[in-house]
Amino acid sequence: MHRRTRPRAHKLSYTVTSFLLDLDELPRLNREVTGFAYNRFSLFSFHDRDHGPGTGEPLRPWVEQHLARADINLDGGPIRLLCYPRTLGYVFNPISIYFCYRRTGDSDVLAAILYEVTNTFRERHGYLIPVAPDAGGEIIRQACAKELYVSPFIEMEMVYNFQIRPPATEFAVGIQETDKDGILLYASFSGRRQALTSRASLRSFLRFPLLTIKVIGGIHWEALKLWMKGVPLVHHPQPPSEPVSIVKREKIAA
Repeated sequence: MHRRTRPRAHKLSYTVTSFLLDLDELPRLNREVTGFAYNRFSLFSFHDRDHGPGTGEPLRPWVEQHLARADINLDGGPIRLLCYPRTLGYVFNPISIYFCYRRTGDSDVLAAILYEVTNTFRERHGYLIPVAPDAGGEIIRQACAKELYVSPFIEMEMVYNFQIRPPATEFAVGIQETDKDGILLYASFSGRRQALTSRASLRSFLRFPLLTIKVIGGIHWEALKLWMKGVPLVHHPQPPSEPVSIVKREKIAA
């Protein structure tokens, strides 16, 4: 769901399916799950080159490289990526979220979240935010300044305010995009988790056979409606030189 408050009110809501993929489990899923493939064509597939640097290199070392810039060591803990898969070879992910866990004894503790934003101009930027050790509770709250041009109807001088319930039986994320005048846009996604099996993959494909075409088509359709409502266009600046912004812990919103 997206809800815009000004200068014209606008709201949209869609039903989708997303995949939560442990980066270390991708080769196994490629072998065991009918209808899902890793770096090859299938009904649903995941390709390394659709994320991170876009070179096709494995994503875990790339994520760990940026975690090291933030002085975060996972000690081999899992990195799980929430994203849309390719559907019949096509994908577009407005936002993908990496959940980075530190291994501590018999359990894994969420150490950082990397929000990877991609715009329709094939530009991509990540926001890596440490999770405070005392975060506690079910909801994690984080914030960062907007660095990448995304919507032609939203200025750059914005702040993203994230509220996340990390993946468990259920998952939810809310994003408030604010400026000096308050909330401009609120976006949210929620879902119920189920195992990625051959049966679940095929059932999801039958329900969403054109999933990612629906995503990109919806983006352009909603943009047309905003334009028809008279919402002004904004200038497209150059993307940031660094692929990932490291948000210092002291800058995280309470």
